[in-house]
Amino acid sequence: MSKEWTKSSIAKTIDHTLLKPTATAEQIRELCMEARTNHFAAVCVNPRWVSLAVKELAGSQVMVATVIGFPLGANTTEIKVEEAKLAIKQGAHEVDMVIDLGSLKSGDYRAVEEDIHGVVKAAGKATVKVIIETCFLSNDEKRLACEAAMKAGAHFVKTSTGFGTGGATVEDVKLMRKSVGDKMKVKASGGIRSYHDAIALLEAGADRLGTSSGVAIVSELPE
Repeated sequence: MSKEWTKSSIAKTIDHTLLKPTATAEQIRELCMEARTNHFAAVCVNPRWVSLAVKELAGSQVMVATVIGFPLGANTTEIKVEEAKLAIKQGAHEVDMVIDLGSLKSGDYRAVEEDIHGVVKAAGKATVKVIIETCFLSNDEKRLACEAAMKAGAHFVKTSTGFGTGGATVEDVKLMRKSVGDKMKVKASGGIRSYHDAIALLEAGADRLGTSSGVAIVSELPE
């Protein structure tokens, strides 16, 4: 039986996202105002804007998330680690890191796990979400990526950057949920534009939604 979703219950799952390279300070302020007004879980911004988002959301329950090794995942682990440390020092509560896709494709799963673990260790008490970029992976690779994230001690696996060739799908969320069981949470992101999309992904097993359409989504729902 489907859960009866409301504006409030869906809002609590949304990471209100603005990762465009051309985002301005004023747009980040507006993002934060919308997140505060709608009681979203978090905003997700590029590292450049962490300090501003933290300032804008002071005194609210909305968390600040940022991205690490974004959007390619091809930085060295050392760079990802320092990027995460700086973001957390500036006040980020959560970091969404992109995996080492090249190593995964090369079959070097130890390197993938060590890359994630480096960020997990650097993040301390902060939440780490691992973006596996499902559009580039086979189902077996998706499972292996989820396994690496679990072994490395991350908190979430996440479908997409939103900059690849595809975004979140119900099938991928179900596969990821089955892969991690109740040991990790699942974040769906990429191409979530309506409340129908949101509900389908939540009912497939997602715990959090990354979307730039959060305001439009919750405005379609009853209180």
